[in-house]
Amino acid sequence: MSDLDRQIAQLQRCEPITEAEVQRLCLKAREILIEEGNVQHVDSPVTICGDIHGQFFDLLELFKLGGFCPETNYLFMGDFVDRGFYSVETFLLLLALKVRYPDRITLIRGNHESRQITQVYGFYDECQRKYGSSNVWRWCCEVFDYLALAAMVDGRVFCVHGGLSPNLRTIDQIRAIDRKQEVPHDGTMCDLLWSDPDDIQGWGLSPRGAGYLFGPNITKAFIHDNNIDLVARAHQLAMEGYKLMFDRTIVTVWSAPNYCYRCGNVASILELDEHLTQEYKVFQHAPIDVRSVPAKRPPPDYFL
Repeated sequence: MSDLDRQIAQLQRCEPITEAEVQRLCLKAREILIEEGNVQHVDSPVTICGDIHGQFFDLLELFKLGGFCPETNYLFMGDFVDRGFYSVETFLLLLALKVRYPDRITLIRGNHESRQITQVYGFYDECQRKYGSSNVWRWCCEVFDYLALAAMVDGRVFCVHGGLSPNLRTIDQIRAIDRKQEVPHDGTMCDLLWSDPDDIQGWGLSPRGAGYLFGPNITKAFIHDNNIDLVARAHQLAMEGYKLMFDRTIVTVWSAPNYCYRCGNVASILELDEHLTQEYKVFQHAPIDVRSVPAKRPPPDYFL
């Protein structure tokens, strides 16, 4: 068994790997991610996943339902960390799988893959608690800067963490962004990670304080102008696990069941077959008593 396979097995048991192993893993991951485009091409069939938010045992439930990598081709749409109790193990397992099977798992960036956000919502504190320093947090943040901003499945399904931008008409414009940076407070890169669809006409101000709200006319124009069939995104809690909007032109996929260990929602994954037929699979949270976990509960602000 290689060192990487051993680390994957260890992380699957929710056991952190050593600080030196994290550093090597992050360096290897950056070497792979730097070769990927801002809009990463993904072949079908693929299973699309939404926010995980450090809910490690629920990630294992997701793999039980969808199959483990590399048997299943996965696309995760960001927000791997914060809020849950196991952001370290969650992100490092997904990163180890990316290094081990680079063509079978795609990771794109969410708004929580950010230095500023992770210092408020748990990941920074968890790294300090589990490793005794901020080194692991810093190395992971450097990996965040290399994550793709979006993905395209067979050129027909556009996948992004948040949503659209008033500065963005074509997907090709995303390819020109310098993504290797902390998430800006405004602009196209920010909007891709922060925006939300809403039942409005045109554009609206977002209550999140970043990104925009956008309506069905904006979504349908983007679909038409880019000759695609569907926008898949995450970023918003969906109590039924997923939410289709605007005549099924956009879907929110949410993969963190019983979010923050108290919201009572189910979660989902979206399976696209080789014909891009959509199948939504819903799952419940893992049968674990979270009260036994010796950690502070996440803050109750669900907007971020």
